[in-house]
Amino acid sequence: MKILVATEKPFAKAAVDGIRNIVEKAGHSLSLLEKYTDVNDFYKAVADADALIVRSDKVTKEVIDAAKQLKIVVRAGAGYDNLDLTACSAKNIVAMNTPGQNSNAVAELAIGMMIYMSRNTFKPGTGSELKGKKLGIHAYGNVGKLAADIAKGFGMEVFAYDPFVSADKIKAEGVTPLNNVDELYATCHFVSLHIPANEQTKKSIGYQLLSKMPKGGCLINTARKEVINEAELVKAMEERVDLKYCSDIAPDNASEMSEKFQNRYFATPKKMGAETAEANINAGLASANQIVKFLATGDKTFQVNK
Repeated sequence: MKILVATEKPFAKAAVDGIRNIVEKAGHSLSLLEKYTDVNDFYKAVADADALIVRSDKVTKEVIDAAKQLKIVVRAGAGYDNLDLTACSAKNIVAMNTPGQNSNAVAELAIGMMIYMSRNTFKPGTGSELKGKKLGIHAYGNVGKLAADIAKGFGMEVFAYDPFVSADKIKAEGVTPLNNVDELYATCHFVSLHIPANEQTKKSIGYQLLSKMPKGGCLINTARKEVINEAELVKAMEERVDLKYCSDIAPDNASEMSEKFQNRYFATPKKMGAETAEANINAGLASANQIVKFLATGDKTFQVNK
């Protein structure tokens, strides 16, 4: 079977070598499409592929239509909003992600952003420390748990809200569970955001929640920009000159945010939560292993288009 790795931004060589080893050891062939600039090249490459691995590359309906033999596509990473799940399901193509492989990289970035914002974005002036501050984890999944573990090492008091995780489990891991999202934002100096972008969450973080935050409150977003109501974020930060926002992806109103809020706002120019050598390799190898297992046994453990 032909397994295609299509990456506009390629995996590290060590990851590609590892993927090749896994794929060829299982008796399949590996094809690479790297640094492509024309989507038509993607269409051609996927035409005879049985399996597909991508990073942030968009697997659209057009890609799916071009893929005449495709059985499975794996997004190397946790988020999978770059996959057209409806199109995949219509063609009986299994879509997967690789949860947990990038988690430590994203968690470390979230903590780094907290330090950066606490220290006045490394500009002259008196900053503050993380020790003794309250951190709220909004969605206690793989990344949230790791961020909580690191934060406890800084001496932070950690709280979490996640309706899909039991309070007993959160409490057993040394974190205080809260009953609702309003309580989380009202309690914590920092809130680290880890919710997915879906119809229920898009634009769900806005004025009502942000205006509840304690003095000096800071929202850290290593999730998706779509979950933020940007107009309401501006309103909250205009009314509260103490609020701060730090994001791992520039919002659509980035120029307005930069102009109005300067030291209270920062965004990376391109999403970099998973941009570590370790995460790059982990996600790539996990993708290959999941495909090989699916082709051999039909295993669908990480399917996202059920």
